[in-house]
Amino acid sequence: MLELGKCRSGRPFIKSIAPSSGMRVLVMPQDCEDTYAMLRRADSLGTFQVESRAQMAMLPRLRPSVFYDLVVQVAIIRPGPIQGDMVHPYLRRRWGQEEPVYPQPSPEFGDPDELKKVLGRTLGVPFFQEQAMRVAIVAAGFTPNEADQLRRAMATFKHTQGVGMYHERLVGGMVRRGYDPELAERVFKQIEGFGSYGFPESHAASFAHLAYASSWLKCHHPAVFAAALLNSQPMGFYAPAQIVGDAKKHDVLVRPLDINASDWDSTLEPEVRSADKHALRLGLRLASGLAEEDGRLIVKTRRSGNGSPYGSVEEVARRTCVSRKAMEALAEADAFASLGASRRDAMWDAKAIEHNIPPLLQLAGNALGEAGLIREPAPALPVEANGQSVVLDYAATGLSLRQHPLALLRPALAALGYHDTNHLNSAKPGSSIRLPGLVLMRQRPGTAKGIVFITLEDEFGVANLVVYTDVGQRDRAAMIGARLMVAEGQIERETERAEVPITHLICRRLIDRTDLLRQLNTAHPSPSWSDAVLSRADEIRRPNPGSAQTKVKMPNSRDFR
Repeated sequence: MLELGKCRSGRPFIKSIAPSSGMRVLVMPQDCEDTYAMLRRADSLGTFQVESRAQMAMLPRLRPSVFYDLVVQVAIIRPGPIQGDMVHPYLRRRWGQEEPVYPQPSPEFGDPDELKKVLGRTLGVPFFQEQAMRVAIVAAGFTPNEADQLRRAMATFKHTQGVGMYHERLVGGMVRRGYDPELAERVFKQIEGFGSYGFPESHAASFAHLAYASSWLKCHHPAVFAAALLNSQPMGFYAPAQIVGDAKKHDVLVRPLDINASDWDSTLEPEVRSADKHALRLGLRLASGLAEEDGRLIVKTRRSGNGSPYGSVEEVARRTCVSRKAMEALAEADAFASLGASRRDAMWDAKAIEHNIPPLLQLAGNALGEAGLIREPAPALPVEANGQSVVLDYAATGLSLRQHPLALLRPALAALGYHDTNHLNSAKPGSSIRLPGLVLMRQRPGTAKGIVFITLEDEFGVANLVVYTDVGQRDRAAMIGARLMVAEGQIERETERAEVPITHLICRRLIDRTDLLRQLNTAHPSPSWSDAVLSRADEIRRPNPGSAQTKVKMPNSRDFR
């Protein structure tokens, strides 16, 4: 659990409470250069507000270095600024590619710098509702009451006609005070964008504070950050597999869920080899189908009495009396590996559990005693292949600490002439590439004019795809339905205005190669297993504790957010 607050000195802090490690108070500096450097690399997965695809693309362009940059960063990726044509002018002015423009009234109407005083902090671009109100008052002669009515019209999202009512009053008022009509129209167009979605500056500042706090935590305490995200699921853009993968990239040692080491929530364990000197222990909550009541009972029983660890699957069932379903969920999640029990052995034992034994059999068992019971010989169960283990991990917990699915498929993919994300990031701009990957995310923003953005993942990293309308319509089945997608297209890389290169793949063709995933699970080579295990990006399995995976109707492309 995390709590954000302030010290007596006024400095913000984050309080981390983990059952295994007690309370930790982490004091944040107000401006941490390492945190801003991380954000400029677009290393923001899981952070507040700046984790989306669009925000990640903007971070290297805007290059935040102080807190107010984050205020702008939070506010700039909104329909209002985008539709009001505020984004590119601001970036050009920020990096000296054009001079800020501050319209001036005729000399007889007052201070020529009156708008500079209102818009100077945002380089002449009105990002915030407060600025729009001040422009109306200062430049067009609005009364405070009229400006408040304008604010109310701006707050009526998706009803731009509310702001349109003030066109003549605003533009006419500016022109009467000597402003150039063309510039007055441009100012109104920018303000009109707030009718679609514009932020108050106070709102953006509050969001920026949380964005900074979460980013600082991710930068300096990645194990704490990952544990907090995992314990807050379902949430955000990313499923547990991506959160854990990102933690490992930040040098966090991740340990599997374990019947004798895991709490219900994911926790931290001392480990000098791990970032922040803490390893991340996955919690029992990740075991699909395990109810929270059963999971917490298992942990409580393990700690009660002499606190002795469990010695076998049978002992867990006997000491806790949880249901067979709970035991099977733990076995499927490979939670008994530390006891020397393979997943298949544990499943065999779990399926033999029966709490409702008929009275006569109980009497017979008591009479015979332990030595008199006839036990069947241990079965010789086949060992799981690597691919099967990965598939079963995903099925049981939504992630795997073993190899990435595409690492196992890489020989087959290479034989087909497919590339990887290492090649994507090193090849020259304009090069053609055929890139396979698991689909993490599909988005079709309302401001993108039908363009769909897709994020693919392989064992080396992620790739950002841009799918224009004609390609999306032609290859719609693959775009919507593929779990393993192959994207053919041209590499586009921006280096001039970004601190780190921003690479996109402009797609010419999308191919559904989900069939290749069936090679991973030779025990169940049917098309259905990938539907249940590596789910569609638009219905990422993020169950509430104890819930079973449910099938969700596949959305149409118009449903993408």
